[in-house]
Amino acid sequence: MPTYCYEDKRGNVYEHDFSMGKAPRSIQVEGVVCSRSLSAEFMPSVQPCSGYPFTCHASGVNADQSGELRSYLSKKGVPTEVTSDGDPVYRSPKHRKQALKARGMHDRAAYN
Repeated sequence: MPTYCYEDKRGNVYEHDFSMGKAPRSIQVEGVVCSRSLSAEFMPSVQPCSGYPFTCHASGVNADQSGELRSYLSKKGVPTEVTSDGDPVYRSPKHRKQALKARGMHDRAAYN
């Protein structure tokens, strides 16, 4: 399920998951109306890469596949903690790059 960003009038950004194509234009967060923020969704500076370690929902798997992902990455030589929700926990930019490459994934905003 994709994650969508919503911003309130003070500039606070909130992430919410909705089915593809089902994200409303605005939502209420604690009684405050927040509008969908495309700039927050597509700007690399808003990605959860501000500090390591971090959990990456975008490269996660279904919760029942978390053990399989952990085992796969370990066999590929990139031991990685995976949360019970199926999200990998990257320890550093180098670790993230290695784990993504091991899975055949590529983040154009992060490395070549």
